[in-house]
Amino acid sequence: MSYGYNGKILKINLTNREISVEKPDDNFYRTYMGGRNIGAYFLLKEMDPTTEPFSPDNVIIFSLSIISGVPVPGPSKYSVVTKSPLTNAFAESEAGGFWGPELKFAGFDAIVIKGKSPNPVYIWINNGQVEIKDATHLWGKITGDTQQLIREELNDERIRIAQIGPAGENKVRYACIISDLNHANGRTGVGAVMGSKNLKAVVVRGNKKNINFKNHDEIKEIASKFAKNYKDYPALQGLQKLGTSGMVNDLNASGMLPTRNFKYGNFDGAEKISGGFMEETIGVGQEGCYACPVRCKHSVEVNEPYEVERKYGGPEYETIGVFGSSCGINDIKAIAKANELCGKYGLDTISTGGMIAFAIDCYSEGLLKDLKGIELKYGDAEMMLQLVEDIARRKGLGDILAEGAKGAIKILGKETEKYAMHVKGQMLPAHEPRGKVSVGLSYAVAPQGADHMTAEHDTCFESENCFLEQLYPLGILEPLGALDLGPKKIRQFVYLQQLSSLHNVLCICTFTCAVLGALRLKDMSDLVEAATGWETSVWELMKAGERGINMARMFNIMNGFTKEDDMIPERFFEPLEGKNPLEGKSISKSEFIKARDYYYEMMNWSEQGIPRRAKLDELNIGWIVK
Repeated sequence: MSYGYNGKILKINLTNREISVEKPDDNFYRTYMGGRNIGAYFLLKEMDPTTEPFSPDNVIIFSLSIISGVPVPGPSKYSVVTKSPLTNAFAESEAGGFWGPELKFAGFDAIVIKGKSPNPVYIWINNGQVEIKDATHLWGKITGDTQQLIREELNDERIRIAQIGPAGENKVRYACIISDLNHANGRTGVGAVMGSKNLKAVVVRGNKKNINFKNHDEIKEIASKFAKNYKDYPALQGLQKLGTSGMVNDLNASGMLPTRNFKYGNFDGAEKISGGFMEETIGVGQEGCYACPVRCKHSVEVNEPYEVERKYGGPEYETIGVFGSSCGINDIKAIAKANELCGKYGLDTISTGGMIAFAIDCYSEGLLKDLKGIELKYGDAEMMLQLVEDIARRKGLGDILAEGAKGAIKILGKETEKYAMHVKGQMLPAHEPRGKVSVGLSYAVAPQGADHMTAEHDTCFESENCFLEQLYPLGILEPLGALDLGPKKIRQFVYLQQLSSLHNVLCICTFTCAVLGALRLKDMSDLVEAATGWETSVWELMKAGERGINMARMFNIMNGFTKEDDMIPERFFEPLEGKNPLEGKSISKSEFIKARDYYYEMMNWSEQGIPRRAKLDELNIGWIVK
């Protein structure tokens, strides 16, 4: 008897409306476990990797894990995997909240969608029953209106909806998927792929709350242990108090708050966009995810000079960094409005803010002309908000910026490339590599393009008093400086990348488990064992994380990506400007390349960054080569 999963993969072809269910064996679930791995498996199995992202043949997968739905803080996330229209590479994006567990309760472990509907539709999954329903009346509507109309239509206020807004319909290349209005599969343009398929939403309802887990008593003990201990973890205390917005002042003080498109590391208006200031002025409460007491998502409400509705949540750190300091804006209400607009239209806040900062930088260098009287300048909140709208609607300059970094550079000219802070076409999150260099390495080698969630950050392990002890089971025993790029740092990075990959395989929140959270590495393996009944270990789980990295890497290799694509923007090899602790700091390009190549060696990849056949066979994924 199988435990922990439903054993059912829902497969839908939107072109011919064919609906089927695949029932993989237990070895499939133990090998791939869930999340990014199940997504990568079907992406590689179900289509030619060189398929165009907006082709009907592109496949988009919504995937859960073997521990999704357990009533323990953390495993509330779900992965969306497809081929990215932004990077033309492997696309993966996770979101928390309640949609993922609801799909598990509805009877499925993943949904594999291909084809293109001739008219707008949404998928309705109700306790194992599946319908493809007309969505013509929903096309063009913002997410809040769509959610209300679907709930009225289905006469159920408790359904969970993962949907796109007008940005996805307009195929903005970094459009996202929004669930419950304030959780986003934000990165890589997964929402644009849904738009290309005329798929407005995936709607789920499940009453199967008592999933067939092996050891419910052990699961309760793990949940109880978390509840007793989580307030002892500084990171979780900070998240509960201010969410990720609490990082603003600390990063500014250390010279690592990206300012004016990463030219500077500190911002004079940081206090006015800090988490504390936001809570005091416009904060109205906290939201959370399934079974989690941390409640780290903070909601805001604004009445003037902009109207911002609470139901769209509030800006997290990344959003504040890209729309705030990176665009030179010190108005938290304007940033909150930008966040709301992205939620309504279905836009990735990181890429949207990054593209606007890029445009301002190009304009200041005299590279943007013929804007019909529009002036782009740092600190102009009204201009920033108008560009958010224009990007979503593909109007004027917004139509160019909607193409993402690679597309915009092609249109605007090669000379603009130095001002686009991207890797593989995806804009950088709001973390400064010149202050934590393995974050730069993470940006470079991440298969989906620049991403701050592919490895934990250097500053967490500079002393034994931080989070270092969480790494002892992996053999990482000594602190390392944030600017270190030597062999020991590369080793640490390899293990942290595999651990972060594991988080996305298990669909578990990074903030609740090792290394930042109260669920330690042994707790994670105990949780998998309690859910499935498998006799497992941290070693087996880490191998699942490594498997995911290699599957994504192979997908990119098949699409022509090379080691030259594993590089950060030239700006980070130049000194950081401004009066701050990192003034004048830069990354040595030669040392960075050496570190990248040494990373390949540690991963058992070739000098060109290609996974060796022996490595793929060792990970039991040698079938990819065939």
